[in-house]
Amino acid sequence: QVQLVESGGGLVQAGGSLRLSCAASIRSFSTYAMGWFGQAPGLEREFVSAISESGEPTYYADAVKGRVTISRDNAKNTVYLQMNNLKPEDTAVYYCAAGALSKISSTYGAWGQGTQVTVSS
Repeated sequence: QVQLVESGGGLVQAGGSLRLSCAASIRSFSTYAMGWFGQAPGLEREFVSAISESGEPTYYADAVKGRVTISRDNAKNTVYLQMNNLKPEDTAVYYCAAGALSKISSTYGAWGQGTQVTVSS
């Protein structure tokens, strides 16, 4: 059974940074692509970033390009999302997911419980 646990969210001022982590309890973590999705209040879950099984290629939503970096450590079964120059519109619950590499949520079969990111202006 796949279990994903996010951490690293919190309250930060605009312009600040956060590093989200997602620890995976998966026997063969390196065979899964990983994704991050964000869901703001009242809105649908949206793609933020994804990374292939090996670490390349990576994909980013236009809204976060240049401010966000996704990475993974297959030895630690962990994927990271470094978020810099945060904006109030980045406020959302961020979920990590494991599955097939894409920007579409339905291709990911396992999801974490989410971590809240709140950016104040």
